Amino acid sequence: MNSKYLNHGRALALSVYEAISNLTRWPAILFSAILGATASFAFAPYHLTILLIPSFTGLLWMLDGLKSRDNWFKAAFMRGWAFGFGYFLVGLYWTAYPFLVDIERHLAYIWLAVAVLPMGMALITGLAVGLASVFWSSSPLRIFIFSFFFTLGELIRGYLFGGLPWNLAGTTFVPGNSLSQAASLGGVYWLTLLVIFGCSSVATLADKQTGNQNYLYRVSPFVLSTIIFAGLWIWGSNRISQPNTMTEQRVVLVDSGVPQKIKFEVEPSEIVAQYTELLDSIAPVDRDTVILPEGAIPALFDLSSEVYKPLFEKSSPRKLLIGSLRSDYAFSSTQKYYNSLIAVDTESSNWNISEIYDKRRLVPLGELPASKIVPFGEYISGLLPPTIQRMAQSGFEPGNSSSNFLLDEIPPFTGLICYEGIFPAFVRESAEGANWLLIVSNDAWFGKGAGPAQNAVQNRYRAIELGLPLVRVASMGETGITDAYGRTTLESNPFVTHRNDWQPTIARGYLPKDIPATLYRKNGSQLLWFTLLIWLIIPFIGFVLRK
Repeated sequence: MNSKYLNHGRALALSVYEAISNLTRWPAILFSAILGATASFAFAPYHLTILLIPSFTGLLWMLDGLKSRDNWFKAAFMRGWAFGFGYFLVGLYWTAYPFLVDIERHLAYIWLAVAVLPMGMALITGLAVGLASVFWSSSPLRIFIFSFFFTLGELIRGYLFGGLPWNLAGTTFVPGNSLSQAASLGGVYWLTLLVIFGCSSVATLADKQTGNQNYLYRVSPFVLSTIIFAGLWIWGSNRISQPNTMTEQRVVLVDSGVPQKIKFEVEPSEIVAQYTELLDSIAPVDRDTVILPEGAIPALFDLSSEVYKPLFEKSSPRKLLIGSLRSDYAFSSTQKYYNSLIAVDTESSNWNISEIYDKRRLVPLGELPASKIVPFGEYISGLLPPTIQRMAQSGFEPGNSSSNFLLDEIPPFTGLICYEGIFPAFVRESAEGANWLLIVSNDAWFGKGAGPAQNAVQNRYRAIELGLPLVRVASMGETGITDAYGRTTLESNPFVTHRNDWQPTIARGYLPKDIPATLYRKNGSQLLWFTLLIWLIIPFIGFVLRK
């Protein structure tokens, strides 16, 4: 009976394989786009990792049917491009939200988010799949080739034109669970390689590419991936069995919850008043550190400003960390603007700035105008969209200072602003000598859907990679504390307010301790490059032995 059902199941799988591998032209492109769109649900807030299996398997089966056709490279490229388009269109739909905040100024440019961004990023995916098809064969070892080039494409999109390493396959796991711990070994790109390999290896269980080859040889990629992930799950489960250990340092995380659409319509003093109400709800303690999100108050930062005065008074005697816009004429006649994280000492009435970090990696179109991105853009600036944010429409200047903060009575930390937290190598380099990470963000631009959730997950993977606790304060986003294993130890609580549509939050908790430096923190991407080399050597050896 079991044998009968197995034979029927295999016959059905082979029929599906035949149908997919024989797709041509527009049906193949449409199906590829559907596969890519399906794969996007493997990430926050859904984390349906299992969807990566049919998505990558279907793409692989379509590649199997191309070698005997004319223009097979072009066909592979188009299938890869369509896969990437569906993947980015659905996964990054929230990038259109900022264009809806100020409709009169920005709606005309929404096509940049809903068309240009997914179509442009999909070119990298298409090229990666096309290159993989050059080395295609009937051997099951083609899985190594596919995962090698697909991961290489992910690396390229993480760096090209400033990079957008968003929704990498390695971030499909809920941070803090067993498999997510693998990021501490080789980083999230290494985990991405393994996830793509593992999900793609299922394709070898039912295909006709391998003919009469030995069954064990045919399923060897699947067996290997099963062993790898079983080992990582056991190791990761043991790793997260460690208890949380807290320091004596307390932090107070506050967000006014003002919607981005009205943020510039209300007086800055009204937003400050919301912050003071929040701080009133918690008795001040000397060792507390009060932290506000990126762009907390829509006014230029000024110690002597009457706008900020109530906030400084209410924060005293605690230290205050605030994400704010500041300006500086420096040695130029042109006023320069910076998106900054500012540490203010409020212990006495003589308030002073302890340290300032100016954001170094700026968001294209959001903080950098198109004229500074497009070649020769300054000559056609009148035809290009301005920055989406209002206060420095000519764009921010990138900072050049260290992001490490050394403040009295606070463990040294690395402060990062929003977009910077999605770059593994950048955070690793910035965090040298730090005991914890602080990321302030303004997620109010991106609505209540997948955008803020995906941003928070990627930030939490930085904690896992480096073995450093993370404090995250996001306007209208996920605010809380993550330990060095990516586990949440504190979440913000809603605060009842009379202000319509505002969603203020507040949280107060202890900072977790860091753990000994992870393998990734010590060695960076060395394990990734070593594994990629092995992924090339294995198919080569297989080719030589079977020649």
